[in-house]
Amino acid sequence: MATKLSLAALPALPENVAKPSYGREDLSPGIVHIGVGNFHRAHQAIYLHRLFETGEDRDWAIVGGGVKPYDAAMRAKLEGQDWLTTVVELDPNGFSATVSGSMIGFADVDPDALIETMTRPEIRIVSLTVTEGGYFVDAKTGGFDASHPDIVADQADPDHPKTVFGLLIAALMRRREAGTPPFTVMSCDNLPENGHVARNAVLGLAAGRADGSHDWIAENVAFPCGMVDCITPATGPREIAIVRDQFGVEDAAPVICEPFRQWVLEDNFPQGRPALETVGVEFVEDVAPYELMKLRILNGGHATIAYPAGLMGIHYVHEAMADPLVSGFLAKLEFSEIIPTVPEIAGVSLTGYYEKIVERFSNAAVGDTIPRLCLDGSNRQPKFILPTVAARLAAGQTVDGLALEVALWCRYCAGTDDKGNAITIEDIAAERLTRQALAAREDPSAWLSMHDIFGDLGQDPAFADAFAAALNSLWTKGTAATLQDYIG
Repeated sequence: MATKLSLAALPALPENVAKPSYGREDLSPGIVHIGVGNFHRAHQAIYLHRLFETGEDRDWAIVGGGVKPYDAAMRAKLEGQDWLTTVVELDPNGFSATVSGSMIGFADVDPDALIETMTRPEIRIVSLTVTEGGYFVDAKTGGFDASHPDIVADQADPDHPKTVFGLLIAALMRRREAGTPPFTVMSCDNLPENGHVARNAVLGLAAGRADGSHDWIAENVAFPCGMVDCITPATGPREIAIVRDQFGVEDAAPVICEPFRQWVLEDNFPQGRPALETVGVEFVEDVAPYELMKLRILNGGHATIAYPAGLMGIHYVHEAMADPLVSGFLAKLEFSEIIPTVPEIAGVSLTGYYEKIVERFSNAAVGDTIPRLCLDGSNRQPKFILPTVAARLAAGQTVDGLALEVALWCRYCAGTDDKGNAITIEDIAAERLTRQALAAREDPSAWLSMHDIFGDLGQDPAFADAFAAALNSLWTKGTAATLQDYIG
């Protein structure tokens, strides 16, 4: 019989579940986190939990926040268990479960309530996981998209903001009026230079205001960059069952994750920060080299295995890694074209980093899926693959493997696998992608002509020729034979 998770039930939980050594009365808030999903609770919240376990910095507990309907649903689940979360790490050598107590509350999912919470003087950091697509980035320019309807609405009615960035501005302005120092805005989303992207979103929205908020925020608010990493699948019946059946805990919203996490942060926190370096967070002057390493080797690696596996009918990531064609493609592409574009980082082995991602991708216990990796290609390819293509072309280097990866994405977006089974394209641009992918079967330039995705790369003869050859092979020979030809 599983025990329903709550503060009162902690002593009754099984011995194989690690419980907080601190009490709720030991904690006080220092951080508001907007976007309380699985990744946040597997990553930032666990780092803070581990810090509180040392007895230090317990005035940095988390208060959740959100503005979307799914935020309200998450709040309701967590409120029913006193804001506690069971986090299970899926180590192939043995699963482990920890109840995290680093969150101590959750603002009502209402703009005024969230603004009021962020205005409190004890809140010194507001952190964000609002998804890669939640920063209003213009796909064509890479800058802030001031024309987005939500941004236009906030500019027209700044006193009643609906976007996260409008809420941040409102809270910062109230703090300025009250003489309270501004909080630091810390993005925890998987974006290159995420601090700069968050700053651009806030300042881009503030630029339309007449209250001087743009210049004041630009001069006074810190937006540190950070690199975050931890594979965290969505929670479904399987995950709830693992927590219930293997650990005897009834948790309405448990988190299942791999036993690896990494966080590299720029040390730019004018109002102070928790001593997270004592629990494994790396504080550095420049996060960019670490971001580039992850985006190209890990995220580019995910893209590399996703589309061939999808075309060959493979469902799980660990099954893809067990296929010699998929893992062979990954290895050759990484070492011949991707890793050579990543600058060395002092004290870091790029080969060792690659070997670790192979170990992580191969972890069957995580149950990560190929369809998840294939999501949102129109947003991910320009971040994870195309910059590597551009770097190699600029250096006069070959791009045969990278062109094959792009061709695999194109072939996948045609909407059928190699056996003719239908594929559901999960992408905001799915209809256009399928249309262009089908047209590219006869005219490969149809795919590369999507300028908002490829920019000028689509006109580069070396890339276009390599892409056309790869796509032709995929349609005539199939995925397996094409991969075998590339691997040699």
